[in-house]
Amino acid sequence: MVKTILTAPEGPPSDVEEIKIKSDYLRGTLKEVMLDRLSAGIPDDDNRLMKHHGSYLQDDRDLRNERQKQKLEPAYQFMLRVRLPGGVATSEQWLVMDELADKYANGTLKLTTRMTFQLHGILKWNMKSTIQGINAALMDTIAACGDVNRNVMCAANPYQSEHHAEVYEWSKQLSDYLLPRTRAYYEVWLDEEKVAGTPDAEVEPMYGPTYLPRKFKIGIAVPPTNDIDVFSQDLGFIAIIEDNKLVGFNVAIGGGMGMSHGDKATYPQLAKVIGFVTPDKIQDLAEKVITIQRDYGNRSVRKNARFKYTVDRLGLENVKEELENRLGWSLEEAKPFTFDHNGDRYGWEKGVGGKWNLTLFIQGGRVADYDDYKLKTGLREIAKIHTGAFHLTGNQNVIIANVSSQKKKKINELVEKYGLTDGKHYSAIRRSSIACVALPTCGLAMAEAERYLPTLLDKIEEIIDESGLQDKEINIRMTGCPNGCARPALGEIAFIGKAVGKYNMYLGAAHDGSRLSKMYRENIGEEEILSELRDLLPRYAKERLDGEHFGDYVVRAGIIKATTDGTNFHD
Repeated sequence: MVKTILTAPEGPPSDVEEIKIKSDYLRGTLKEVMLDRLSAGIPDDDNRLMKHHGSYLQDDRDLRNERQKQKLEPAYQFMLRVRLPGGVATSEQWLVMDELADKYANGTLKLTTRMTFQLHGILKWNMKSTIQGINAALMDTIAACGDVNRNVMCAANPYQSEHHAEVYEWSKQLSDYLLPRTRAYYEVWLDEEKVAGTPDAEVEPMYGPTYLPRKFKIGIAVPPTNDIDVFSQDLGFIAIIEDNKLVGFNVAIGGGMGMSHGDKATYPQLAKVIGFVTPDKIQDLAEKVITIQRDYGNRSVRKNARFKYTVDRLGLENVKEELENRLGWSLEEAKPFTFDHNGDRYGWEKGVGGKWNLTLFIQGGRVADYDDYKLKTGLREIAKIHTGAFHLTGNQNVIIANVSSQKKKKINELVEKYGLTDGKHYSAIRRSSIACVALPTCGLAMAEAERYLPTLLDKIEEIIDESGLQDKEINIRMTGCPNGCARPALGEIAFIGKAVGKYNMYLGAAHDGSRLSKMYRENIGEEEILSELRDLLPRYAKERLDGEHFGDYVVRAGIIKATTDGTNFHD
């Protein structure tokens, strides 16, 4: 048998590759430009590097036109993302993030779809103090963005708490093991002195001087729950539990959500299961997968640089063979598993050791105080007395975890005092919704998402009520652009921003995250969206089979074609 020779795509390196190679391992001129008070912004090259430090330069787009008229530079501000493996934070860490949000950011916390905190609205001269405050609370922002492995997700659902601690520990070990080795972060933000004479070969033994061609994402799921959407990950681990013991993980590779409008060479993709490994082997495996992407990923065209395109271009079996060659051992045959949903389970659940877990619904993942709803204050007061942990979920919600029976009563009193909600009085479709930040801060956003989806849901719920579907979970997702931060390609109903007030509408993803959606209507506004749903939802209510989910129904009824692989996403 002739061995397949794997190669990287030909072509000149992209501008970002040039920036990375010249950056002295992600240092650039960040240390100097962050001291410059003549502008609230930073040069573009440094902004590209800034991602690897966990931040993006943004501006308030609500103010952009007015500032242009006044001949002022944009209202520059930074988004800062925390690396929080498995989404687990202590009460002390929650309180620090709450305080930093008020002191340096816009007064709110964003809980992301990758189970971590984001702060928005930080001015340049406050960035260092903010990062130092995060560091003092034993957190960091290293590799929360950028062309490296990002925040490692793990199953959060409270009724699986007997396995959560073990899975979380693996997610934390993976996150730490796969960190960049450069000291740039510590020198720029934490005043560490640069050590002279360090050989280049020792700086990044895994990533190399240009890191990865694009971002890389890892997640660990625990069946039957797929709350981290494991098939959306570049590298997914599916926990296999036998006799109530974690025996290992099925391995899935090549998932990813992002694409570009109008470019059929880009598409969302589902990770494919290639085998099984025991827990002690996952660090080695993850490292070798990353080195394959390092060596064969597309460094010329960033739109085609994600690992999913590398796998599809080289072939799944060829990538598996290369992986096993690098490992020096073979994966075992994948073991059976079943997923039945990818949402959260709200309210109180009893866990192990007599402890309790309370999952609260956080609409759009935005923790803020409103005139009639003091959500941020309520969670702060809980953090002051809570001796367990906060688990941020992949669906932008929060779990007050490991609550003792004694503390449960006091926390319940605070929940009632501040009107905190488990969402059970909302429709199931609202509880199953996710939205990215979008406008006004995301520079990539073409349309609203987080600010608009609640309003649209108000109107969709009227149709839901009329159809008798109040308690029927339907995953609904909205993003302001096609980059996929809210994983819209895995929404049974999804809206991807095309222009202000206009969205492409997608249908047909599986409720368990195992099938992609497909475009149903292009470039439509609210009136057309509601018109379509006034037809589809009553039909579903009348024609669905027993236990049939909406995504399965629209495929079975011939309303949309099933999309089981990203390569036929545009067909």
